[in-house]
Amino acid sequence: MKYTQEIVVDVPRARFIELFDDPDNLPKWQSGLISFEPLSGEPGRPGAKSRLTFKRGKGTMEMIETITDRDLPDVFEATYDAKGVHNICRNEFHEAGSHATRWVAHNVFEFTGAMKFAGALFGKSFPKASYKYQEAFKAFAESQPKP
Repeated sequence: MKYTQEIVVDVPRARFIELFDDPDNLPKWQSGLISFEPLSGEPGRPGAKSRLTFKRGKGTMEMIETITDRDLPDVFEATYDAKGVHNICRNEFHEAGSHATRWVAHNVFEFTGAMKFAGALFGKSFPKASYKYQEAFKAFAESQPKP
């Protein structure tokens, strides 16, 4: 499954990247995030791996993030692997005038095992969930004091 989404955030790109690139900010806009744990490599750099743990219903879900490309302020790309799901996410950040940033997220989801069935059944929920994270980041970033 492939899809692309975009949102305009009323924050200059330099400030957008500063907020987006700070792992301490993740729980402020990623709903249900319990922990972000670097595992290997230089954090934030290509090849780095981290474990993200999310609260889901009565349990938790873990995924491994592997950074594949980082050319900020233009691009941040990573893969996210969880049981039966492989997600490739390429984020592009474009200036939208001098005071806003257009965030374009290209997602590819690949499913294996039982998740093939779940992916087919619930596929339409993936773009909605991804866009909720973009909206949450927008609300977070726009609410931050200007430096």
